[in-house]
Amino acid sequence: MKKQLAMLGAAAMIALSGCADQADNNAAQEDSSTMSNSDMNHSDMNHSGSSEVPPGLKNASNPAFKVGTQAVIQADHMPGMKGVTATITGAYDTTAYVVTYTPTTGGDPVKNHKWVIHEELKDAGEQPCEVGAKVVLEADHMKGMKGADATIESAKHTTVYMVDYTPSTGGEPVKNHKWVTEDELTAK
Repeated sequence: MKKQLAMLGAAAMIALSGCADQADNNAAQEDSSTMSNSDMNHSDMNHSGSSEVPPGLKNASNPAFKVGTQAVIQADHMPGMKGVTATITGAYDTTAYVVTYTPTTGGDPVKNHKWVIHEELKDAGEQPCEVGAKVVLEADHMKGMKGADATIESAKHTTVYMVDYTPSTGGEPVKNHKWVTEDELTAK
């Protein structure tokens, strides 16, 4: 009887450890898929860009961070951005929008993308767009963005900056990244 109980106990432990291993594997797979889904929003982002700006965009009259100076990025738009030192390569006064859009390449909507500026909207006109407005994007920050239908989630008049920085996660330096708002930078 003791032998049978011992064998039954051993079998139960083996079965339970197999379940625990499977649960650990499932959790690891879920973590992996969650990470890849969140990273996917910026995996196709053009981290570096041209120094060209949209027509009509005006240089900031009195930016807090002058072109050529350095600041610390507090934004966390993509991995390796937050906390790094950036060099300001452009400063512009405009309206910056948080948008949700469906990529022209298909796939799930990209929610709350920061930032698209007023001059990157098709036929934007002079006045800023209202929250909830439906727009077409001219910005080309990410694959499938240009020409995409979007909804304005929030808007604010601010100074936006184009910056150069090296991600804390390693890799190539990012040149002419568009855009970081004034409240996403702190003095170095």
